[in-house]
Formats: sequence, C-alpha cells, structure tokens
Amino acid sequence: MIRPDPRTLGWLNRALNHEMSAAQQHMAQRVLARLWGDDALAERLGADAMEKLDHAEHIMQALIEQGVAPSAGALRPPRLGPDAESLFIANRQIEAEAVRLYREAIAYALKVRDRAREALFTDLLEAKMRHFNGLEEQGS
Repeated sequence: MIRPDPRTLGWLNRALNHEMSAAQQHMAQRVLARLWGDDALAERLGADAMEKLDHAEHIMQALIEQGVAPSAGALRPPRLGPDAESLFIANRQIEAEAVRLYREAIAYALKVRDRAREALFTDLLEAKMRHFNGLEEQGS
C-alpha cells in the first residue's frame, strides 16, 4: 500500500471535524427549535444534520481507504441563539467556512495530483454551495 500523504490526511481530518461539528450544531439547533414549538424548523435542521453526517461518512471512507482510522478530534461548540434568524446566521457562517476549507483542499489535491480526493472535496464543495445559496435565498 502506498503511504498516504500527511497533508492530504490533514485536509481529510479537518473536513471530518468540520462536518461533525456542523452536524452537532444542526442537531442542537433542532432541539432548540423543538423547544420553541417550531416543528418545521426542527425538521429542516434535522435534515441538515443528516446531510452533514452523510458527508462525514464519505470523508471517513476516504480516511479508511488510506489506512487511517477516522478521528474528528474536538468538535466546536454549537452556535445557538435566541431566534431562528440567529440560527440561520450561524449556519451561513459555518457553510462559508466549509466553502473556504474545501476550496483550499481542492487546490492542494490538484497540486499533488490526487484525483480521488479532488473529486471528494469537489463534491463536498458543490453540496456546501447549494446549501449556502439556499440559506442566502431564504433571506434568513
């Protein structure tokens, strides 16, 4: 087996940490929305959390294929707030961070000619852009 590039593993681990932190944020926000009695918002946040977990699973697969056990490290605390608008602001911020992360990861994958990781990070970036643009269109 070819020894994995340590910097590529770093990008994968940062991506995993980001997706797991985002999933935790969406789940915590879902709980908060339920406490507010906003079932529609809670359902949407739950779906967003599941999407993040799906992304995390793809990243974990890439790590395992490289012979490395996935480890998200310390997750960031969820960003909450007093109303739905503050949740949307926090979620736009975390999506913008992901867009930057994946653009940088793609640039590195291109530099080292790692087509498999380039494709993974590109897929993740496209999903982030769709989600970010959806948050922007809502004007939330």
